[in-house]
Amino acid sequence: MELIQETPDLSAYLAADDVIDHHHPVVHETAARLARQSIDSYDYARVAFEFVRDAIPHSADAGDPRVTWRASDVLEQGTGICYAKAHALTALLRAEDIPTALCYQRLAHDDGGGHAVHGLVAVRLDGGWHRQDPRGNKPGVDARFSLTGERLAWVPDPAAGECDYPVLHAAPHPDVVAALRAAPDRTRLWETLPAAL
Repeated sequence: MELIQETPDLSAYLAADDVIDHHHPVVHETAARLARQSIDSYDYARVAFEFVRDAIPHSADAGDPRVTWRASDVLEQGTGICYAKAHALTALLRAEDIPTALCYQRLAHDDGGGHAVHGLVAVRLDGGWHRQDPRGNKPGVDARFSLTGERLAWVPDPAAGECDYPVLHAAPHPDVVAALRAAPDRTRLWETLPAAL
């Protein structure tokens, strides 16, 4: 699949906003700590990915009812669903001047009852975009950082109505942010997740 930049301006993929708030002190402190563990920007991208994937539990896996959406809140509270974890990773990477995009997949629910949009990121390294999925591993999910071939949590099945969306968004999709901000808890969020973009 060919990934499509929403805008040709790479600086848009370094920008901060209310969601990707990489100007926030907790993001800066976390990025600085991770940078001290890294030898270069490639290593930093891997270290940041593994930190978000492994040190911040996916709230559904952990049974955590809290809903986070702002990158700094994800880092402070240590929880989030796929979108929130993608926001946190995007902020950490942009804090170290690595262009990062938000991207999405449409996947079937585990119970077979409809579809939901899944969030991940793409990093701009080695002259190209590389998608990464920081949602967190569990039995049956083994996502890994890779610049030589995708190692995502899921590969969409077109026969099941699943797909990859090729657009690389500079900011989180408004439908995703609206669902996160409106949900009082994760149970309600599960009922209002976007089914398509």
